[in-house]
Amino acid sequence: MSTPDPALGFDSLPFRGRARVGAAAPERTPAPASTSPRIQAALPPWRIGFAAAATWFALGLLTLYWPNKAVGFSDWAYTDEFGIAALAVGALLLAAASLGPRAGRVAHALRPAGPWLVALPVLFAIWEIATAKLALLPTPFFAPPQSLVETYIDDWRRLGESLLHSTRLLAHGFVLGALAGFLTGVTIGWSRIAGYWVHPVLRFVGPVPASALLPLAFFFFPSSYAAAVFLIALATGFPVAVLTWSGVAGVNRNYYDVARTMGASERFLVLRVAIPAALPQVFVGLFMGLGAAFSVLVTAEMMGVKAGLGFYLSWAQGWASYSNMYAALIVMAGLCSGLITLLFKVRDRVLSWQKGTVKW
Repeated sequence: MSTPDPALGFDSLPFRGRARVGAAAPERTPAPASTSPRIQAALPPWRIGFAAAATWFALGLLTLYWPNKAVGFSDWAYTDEFGIAALAVGALLLAAASLGPRAGRVAHALRPAGPWLVALPVLFAIWEIATAKLALLPTPFFAPPQSLVETYIDDWRRLGESLLHSTRLLAHGFVLGALAGFLTGVTIGWSRIAGYWVHPVLRFVGPVPASALLPLAFFFFPSSYAAAVFLIALATGFPVAVLTWSGVAGVNRNYYDVARTMGASERFLVLRVAIPAALPQVFVGLFMGLGAAFSVLVTAEMMGVKAGLGFYLSWAQGWASYSNMYAALIVMAGLCSGLITLLFKVRDRVLSWQKGTVKW
């Protein structure tokens, strides 16, 4: 057999089934649909986008041209600004719906939210009519949407400081509680001796609401901030410890037998077998702990801490400034939702190797 000349290239190698000279080139994989201009041009028109634009236009016109009903005080501030903002949102949605695929990423990002973009102005319109236009709801307790705009514009500095204080307090308590709960769960899930002594204490103390321990926490800790951190950590640590313990204890024993057969040490079994297998339940405990920590955060700030969103809520209720209270509640909901979304991102990154077996 003759040796192929390297100068002739790959086609000169004497093997069966190689492509003949002049044969048709193999077909290339077509480009993804998201990058193909023809596929983008074939997208159907965004009809719900036109409906959303119409509802936002209707909200703006209703706010601007239906006079407010003043009850015992001057007219609501920022009514015109709220109406103009609604008209601007309607114009943007109309442009995105009219341009279609030419709107690029904006249209693709807005399409999944189409029903909500129709429902939100309808809800705002009902809220506006029941408060500012007809005064069907008592004015000190129920304020129109433009009152929230006034709060965010005039009191943004105090709200921002309260948000920073709450975020710092929540981060300290949640991180400490998650670490303590994780270590406790791994210990009692792996060691029978530790489980014998710690598990009854966990079952006795864990179900007690952390907010019920406020007087004791404020008595034993040197500052209200330290007491609040302890209560948040306690509320976070219990679900994390229970679910971590359940995850470690529920690992299939065959995994340990195979690892021991290959010479694995006890440390290897804990760090490389038990903990990775228990991570899905650990993240469930983190989600539950975050919700519990947030409720304790608000209670602790109302009772002892002199800063934060809970303190802002208490201050607004004391001065009967209900628009400030509603604005703080919206900021609080946004903070909680953002933290949950961030935790989802972390879970997707950490458990990316388990996506074939773990469903979420």
